[in-house]
Amino acid sequence: MAVMHRIRIFHAFLALTVLAAYFSAEMGLIHAWLGYGVAALITFRLIWALSGVPQLGLERFYPSFKDMHLKGIATHPAISRVLLAGIAISVIGATGTGIMMDNGRAFQPTSLSSFSFSGEDESEEHEREGGEDESGEAYEEAHELLANLAIAFVVMHVLYLLAFKRPLARFMLFANKSAK
Repeated sequence: MAVMHRIRIFHAFLALTVLAAYFSAEMGLIHAWLGYGVAALITFRLIWALSGVPQLGLERFYPSFKDMHLKGIATHPAISRVLLAGIAISVIGATGTGIMMDNGRAFQPTSLSSFSFSGEDESEEHEREGGEDESGEAYEEAHELLANLAIAFVVMHVLYLLAFKRPLARFMLFANKSAK
């Protein structure tokens, strides 16, 4: 299978997992496990980047403004790379803060028995009764901000591709006409 086809399959898994995690924010354990799924995909991608294949390298996320001129600025690769870097940083940040907030609770055997769709479990109720930790509240605020920022970058990324790089957008969305 060609490298670009593997990249778009990975892209689809990551995009769907991130969106599922975002929209399951009030579903407690489901949200936590989707977050760990995002973390696993990010780890896989970082290891995959070490394979030496140029299309997989992390330099794709580093914008270079070399040779940028006013004419053709909208289609310059730096724009795509800025959006990709924004997505990567915000998704990694949201995932990291989510893992810090979970503190391994999703792996405890009692997490399934105390699961509720309200996003709260018995340990969270107990924390609230005893007073919520200030750092936990800061992580929660950062987690929510970074998740919303990730979605904003994703929307800008999709709109940019549809406006200026439609063939690439069609390819990544498995909607290309050619069956090579």
